[in-house]
Amino acid sequence: MSKTLSKPAVKAGLNGHNKDDVTLSPSKRNGSARQQAQEDSTKKRIPVMKTYKIFIGGKFPRTESGRYYQPKGADGKPLANVCRSSRKDVRDAVVAARGAVGGWAGRSAFNRGQILYRIGEMLEGRSAQFVHELMLHAATQKQAEAEVAAAIDLWIHYAGWCDKYQALFSSVNPTNSSHFNFSVYEPTGVVGIQCAGSNGLLELVGLIAPVIAGGNTCVVVASEKHPLPAVTFTEVLATSDLPGGVVNLLTGLRSELLKPLVAHMDVNAVVVADASKEERTMLDTEATCNLKRVVYPKSEQPSPYAILDTQEVKTTWHPIERGQGGGGGY
Repeated sequence: MSKTLSKPAVKAGLNGHNKDDVTLSPSKRNGSARQQAQEDSTKKRIPVMKTYKIFIGGKFPRTESGRYYQPKGADGKPLANVCRSSRKDVRDAVVAARGAVGGWAGRSAFNRGQILYRIGEMLEGRSAQFVHELMLHAATQKQAEAEVAAAIDLWIHYAGWCDKYQALFSSVNPTNSSHFNFSVYEPTGVVGIQCAGSNGLLELVGLIAPVIAGGNTCVVVASEKHPLPAVTFTEVLATSDLPGGVVNLLTGLRSELLKPLVAHMDVNAVVVADASKEERTMLDTEATCNLKRVVYPKSEQPSPYAILDTQEVKTTWHPIERGQGGGGGY
């Protein structure tokens, strides 16, 4: 009797085929390869860093010098490419600010208050972005949220003072002759502002708001270490009703920009935060060239007196008309 050899049992795989014989289709092989390539490229990819430009005359040019610097985050890594402004940028910003003085100071105080209030509304709408950028500058989320809220409230505070500080501080002065004597406040003109490095937004708002609430225009040098919220703040200004040139912002090194700003003959006052002893000596010396006012702010607390720091007092004499019988005369 002949024996019949039986084949070994085959283990069923996919679709009933032997799992050892199953191969991927070309499309599946290509898809897997593409996925692997994408993962590899993601690991090797260098991120594209954002470039933050300066703000002059309502526009966002690059610095004339072509230079930039990279502020570091909490982890020590570069955050962005930030323009490193030059003395030429200071001059361009002052020209833009001077050109905007007449129109901004000539607006009614109520209209200036409306524009500032609108900016406050826009700050509220972009608060999440400011929180994110402050956290990049090593603030905790709680600290960042508190700073943004305080900055918005501070801006709205000064928006409300635009049409009220004159009523509080102006006066009718007594005289010993038949005259009325009025003292009123007027904007000083172009104001240079140097920010410190304590924070990126609250200090910026506290320096700019009282200056422009009083009808001045300004050239601002942002915090060297924390510039990101300052540039984002100018993006808010650019899309608001604020006329171009009222606020101009430069980024860069304090040591390179402070002296050209205070020495410029068309700057009428400078507000310098956190000035060192050596800087104060330089500022007081350079300011004598055109007798510009130098202000060293002492507090970020909201106060209408901060508006007066960049105001000039104008006194007007007016004769009193006295009735003479049926007629009158001066």
